[in-house]
Amino acid sequence: MTRVRFAPSPTGPLHIGGVRTALYNYLFARQHGGKLILRIEDTDSQRFVEGAEAYIIESFRWLGITFDEGPGGGGESGPYRQSERREIYRPHVDRLLSSGHAYIAFDTPEELEAKRREIPNFQYDASTRMKMRNSLTLPADEVGALLRGGERHVVRLRVEPGEEVRLHDLIRGEVTVNSSIIDDKALYKSSDGLPTYHMANIVDDHLMGITHVIRGEEWLSSAPAHVLLYRCLGWEDTMPAFAHLPLLLKPEGGGKLSKRDGDRLGFPVFPLEWRDPASGEVSSGYRESGYLPEAVVNFLALLGWNPGDNREIMSVDELAACFDLTHCSRSGAKFDYEKGRWFNHRYMQMRDSGDVARMFIPVLESHGVQADPAYVEKVVALMKERISFVGELWELTHFFFVAPAAYDEKTRQKRWKADSAAQLTELTAVLQAREPFDVEGTEAYVKEWIAGKGYHLGNIMNAVRLALVGEGIGPQIFHITEAIGKDETVRRLQRAIDVLK
Repeated sequence: MTRVRFAPSPTGPLHIGGVRTALYNYLFARQHGGKLILRIEDTDSQRFVEGAEAYIIESFRWLGITFDEGPGGGGESGPYRQSERREIYRPHVDRLLSSGHAYIAFDTPEELEAKRREIPNFQYDASTRMKMRNSLTLPADEVGALLRGGERHVVRLRVEPGEEVRLHDLIRGEVTVNSSIIDDKALYKSSDGLPTYHMANIVDDHLMGITHVIRGEEWLSSAPAHVLLYRCLGWEDTMPAFAHLPLLLKPEGGGKLSKRDGDRLGFPVFPLEWRDPASGEVSSGYRESGYLPEAVVNFLALLGWNPGDNREIMSVDELAACFDLTHCSRSGAKFDYEKGRWFNHRYMQMRDSGDVARMFIPVLESHGVQADPAYVEKVVALMKERISFVGELWELTHFFFVAPAAYDEKTRQKRWKADSAAQLTELTAVLQAREPFDVEGTEAYVKEWIAGKGYHLGNIMNAVRLALVGEGIGPQIFHITEAIGKDETVRRLQRAIDVLK
């Protein structure tokens, strides 16, 4: 069975690039009838951030990306937090030490920093390790004494130089790297008794039966070392297939998409709002910015992948049905945030008006408006074609709920004529006599009256709009009059006559 995983580190908010990686894993699993595992890679105890794991889980709950196994969700391969699996890793570390594929290094951070200053582009590898303080250069009795004395150390993979390391990437094809450029990766830290990402990642993928590793391009440089680890552990035959996704790039210029880009251009880079527990800084999220989860999913799916045709609006089921890693781009995908807004606009149009109304009611309440839900739904049905976000509805619809207290001066000067007050006084009497007060019938009735009087249609309609709305905006006039009703229409016309005459 196909088994894939998404393995975030709880070191802060989930970046939108990570969301896309999880989404592609989700679509791949569904396409192949497989399972998606959520694994929390929390072995970097120094960078752990309180609340980050809960944030990650809530993000996927909101987006509708479900996991078959993971923390709190059950599964036979748990536990799914690496910090709870420390006893599982140590025997495999010892195997590598016993076979000579790994060694113990005692170099302090200060000693490593000194080497970096001494040797340009220093890395711990076959060309430098014999000059360092490790079990390859120290006498065995000294190594034993250091270990018994609790000396801090790391276990490093012993990478032999001059070997061609090959892997087949499902997106990038054949990748070949000479082992001479691969550093001796740290695999285990005595400081907290936990493995590093490299060791834990390989052991967990093997023990959890992961068949495909679909992850970001930034991990491609680690892949050759991971291939060597599988080989050294004797698991080469069960090594998963790799697929390294293209980066999400800045909307402008080059480089990887960052939070600074979102702050500068006014779009979120996190699925949910995030409050940094250390600084208190608040970063915007797609949910709080008014995006619909299905719009975000559709938008992200098409960043670096295409279905092989010109379709853009696609449900999750449609995405999963045609998802194919070979249709992923090898080059980075520009993050077109305006396209993201367009997707939200389209999905807002497709949403049931009742659903949008329920989302809009809290916005109304924040402006002190209590309205009947059925009336709110009626207004939303009139106006939702014009919006990309629910929050935009207030600016577009406030006059449906609150009569204008003032009149836009520029509109008044342009639209309120010398005879407007007299004509609207006549129109008020006409409207009071009209029954029923519907859209089509009332419109025909009023236009017939205007024609019979020889008045200018545009002048009267512009003056009516100013009276009803307070400015020159809004939908068709008779949709407004039908919505607010005859009594309120007459009241607003009379007030405009009294104030503007």
